[in-house]
Amino acid sequence: MKPANRIGFGWDSHEFVSGIPLKIGGVTIPHTKGLGGHSDGDVLLHAITDAVLGAIGAPDIGTLFPPTDPEWKGADSGVFLNEALKRMGSAGYAIGNVDSSLILLSPKIGPHAGNIRGHVAKLLGIGVDCVGLKAKTPEGIGTDNAAVANVVVLLERTAAAPKKTPARALKK
Repeated sequence: MKPANRIGFGWDSHEFVSGIPLKIGGVTIPHTKGLGGHSDGDVLLHAITDAVLGAIGAPDIGTLFPPTDPEWKGADSGVFLNEALKRMGSAGYAIGNVDSSLILLSPKIGPHAGNIRGHVAKLLGIGVDCVGLKAKTPEGIGTDNAAVANVVVLLERTAAAPKKTPARALKK
């Protein structure tokens, strides 16, 4: 029988690079640099994608969308998340909630947190109150030129699994 709940953890990081837009949680944020990566470099959506995939025991984002494949060059990370959500639904689960922590020196996430939470909630099909978002600075860890996202996701079974009837109950 499938467990009623599953938990997944996702982690991603990208280095800041000049000349590209900064996207976090699918929201473009004004900044002098964006996050480099084979796709759009959205660390938050990448970490959510891996958390969902991990919770259902599926391959990770890099296996499904290899950075060596030119098809994914500059791709919107929402494509990756949609594939993870499709697999999650096929496995019989739905998002319960997601909690995330971003670690970056700048820009400050506070002014954008509401927009990011709202967009992530929309992408996941859940209420904004089911999306946690915190931002921290990388004091003492040497990642001043990068952004890191840590995400945990709770999945809930969507359909009741058939109850197993004990073998002795079948005998009359």
